[in-house]
Amino acid sequence: MEVLSGRILVRPADPERSRRFYRDVLGLAVYREFGPPEDPGLVFFLGQGFLELSGRSDGAAAGISAIWLQVRDLSAEHVRLRDAGVGVVRPPQREPWGLIEMWIEDPDGVPIVLVEIPGDHPLRRDQR
Repeated sequence: MEVLSGRILVRPADPERSRRFYRDVLGLAVYREFGPPEDPGLVFFLGQGFLELSGRSDGAAAGISAIWLQVRDLSAEHVRLRDAGVGVVRPPQREPWGLIEMWIEDPDGVPIVLVEIPGDHPLRRDQR
């Protein structure tokens, strides 16, 4: 299989609330907007993939284990998101595998793991 692009699909219970969260609170850049102007679907850039908010669910988003987002400075994001009123499920901490992770949730309870890869981590080393 040759994958050319990927996308995570989220069907929020309250689309407007989720659009505000991902666009305004997290600050994800919009790749595409589609559908009716009063209730558009949005597709956000996720570095090497996309996150699409479209449609509506009857409750929490089903079938999504977590969204994993790598950031440059997790400490700064922790402060920024906390000051924006985002509930932090777990504050930043270094994991046994060496990554620094912080856990939050979207408005429907979808887990979001924010990750910083420290400069000394093997993922940063040249693997030639």
